[in-house]
Amino acid sequence: MATYVIGDLQGCFDELMELLAAIEYDEQQDMLWFAGDIVNRGPKSLDCLTFVKSVEEAGRGKMVLGNHDFHLLAAYSGLEKYVSKSDTLVDILQADNAPELIDWLRRQPLVVKHDYLPVAMVHAGIPPQWTVTEALSHSQEVEQHLQSEHWQTFIREHLFGSEPREWQDTLTGWERIRYIVNAFARMRYCNDQGKLEFKQKMSPAQAETMKKNYQPWFAHSNRKNKDHEIFFGHWSTLGAVDAYNIHATDTGCLWGGELTAYCLETHTRHTIKCKMQCKPKKKS
Repeated sequence: MATYVIGDLQGCFDELMELLAAIEYDEQQDMLWFAGDIVNRGPKSLDCLTFVKSVEEAGRGKMVLGNHDFHLLAAYSGLEKYVSKSDTLVDILQADNAPELIDWLRRQPLVVKHDYLPVAMVHAGIPPQWTVTEALSHSQEVEQHLQSEHWQTFIREHLFGSEPREWQDTLTGWERIRYIVNAFARMRYCNDQGKLEFKQKMSPAQAETMKKNYQPWFAHSNRKNKDHEIFFGHWSTLGAVDAYNIHATDTGCLWGGELTAYCLETHTRHTIKCKMQCKPKKKS
């Protein structure tokens, strides 16, 4: 049995099938973990979502919610201002079983932990001030709202926005929930107290300017979650990184790069190249 952590799919279903064939995936034995952003921008979002749902419901997989998965929940909830020309969500929204797919998606976590290995997965990252145990607890705070009967009101009225950028244990209400979502689903850079910086999306090597004391979330010396191996996606410009006890799994398939599966048991990366039809015209 093997456990594979797979980076952002974003609708790249053909590449996923090719990658699973390359690793000789055994659906009866192997586990698949998906690091969020299952849908959007790529050509086959419905196929990706349907496959991940089937694997999770069979007890052979896990996923965490990414920013594009939240985008799908927003579009389904009627937030048209979050629907752009580059989105590829129509096939899901118009599917006969769209309510079933969405109901399943909104019940997925933001952070998961391995049952016995010191391994956790999140879409964007875990702020340095949180242990993995605290991160799991904060994930559950958000999940309670997503899984309630009023989840669409939560999505429409309270989820989106970049404030507050700084965490305090005394944060309450929707400000607390919004910071948690932004940290887990959007973060790249922050300071050592977890103050978020959203403007810079390039890798540290490519970034021209950076505010004082801001680093990649995983690079802070005071990080309380470095006792676990953290797997994450979201940051395609970062590329493949296996350092700081973290593993970056978004290797830019959507942008013409590669789709990655990292095997926990062998500590091995497996990749396949993107097919050209999966590459959007403009990166954003």
